[in-house]
Amino acid sequence: MPPVLAAAQCAIQAGDINSNVNLHIEFMQCASEHGVNLLVFPELSLTGYEPTLADALMQDVDSPVLLPLRQLARETSMTTVVGLPLRMPGHEKPLIAAFILHGEGSVGVYTKQYLHPGEEQYFSAGNGGDLINIAGLPIALSVCADFSHPEHPSAAARQGAQVYASSVLIGEAGYPRDSSLLQSYSRLHEMALLMANHGGPTGGWAAAGRSAFWDEKGVCVASTSGVGNRLLVVSRQLHGWQGFETAVECSD
Repeated sequence: MPPVLAAAQCAIQAGDINSNVNLHIEFMQCASEHGVNLLVFPELSLTGYEPTLADALMQDVDSPVLLPLRQLARETSMTTVVGLPLRMPGHEKPLIAAFILHGEGSVGVYTKQYLHPGEEQYFSAGNGGDLINIAGLPIALSVCADFSHPEHPSAAARQGAQVYASSVLIGEAGYPRDSSLLQSYSRLHEMALLMANHGGPTGGWAAAGRSAFWDEKGVCVASTSGVGNRLLVVSRQLHGWQGFETAVECSD
């Protein structure tokens, strides 16, 4: 079966982990109906991008708040990447982490390597993480400002990544530049690129939505049409990538 990847563009509630877990479950159920193998949420998706709340909301790798998401990932055999501030020994401040909930039940972590200016007041820089393998496809993860450093996608390509999946918070003002930069990496490294953006305001930022997927030639295969709770699904077929977006109907 061809690999099926998806970006979960969600509009979250600031600091409300329980509410956001329920929203993530609805996205995961929708993605499972489309046969998704890898579902990627935006940066800090379970708390929102709320630096001033990060210290109070940080979680351990085995945090019980992840249990319902881990169970659903296992039931659907769908690796799911969610965002949380991570408590890690040896670091005074939380790390911005992408928790990798593997389809067989284990948990991995990718930690944001390059902080955005000002984030060092609230967060520690991380060490990245290894490639993940989804249906035979090697995939590199990144979190937002990581991609603004060309050496990051370059290192992913050297390691053999065929897809670069980025969990981001990109606002309206920065979207033209950031999306063009991401597209340029796909062409330069002949590496497909999946970008999962927030679908609503968070941390004082007006997220642009418009999550997107570019193929190995830099062609935009599919993108969401704007903001809101949208799922972007792409699959690699014999003659290239195909994709579509769909709304995720979320209960209050």
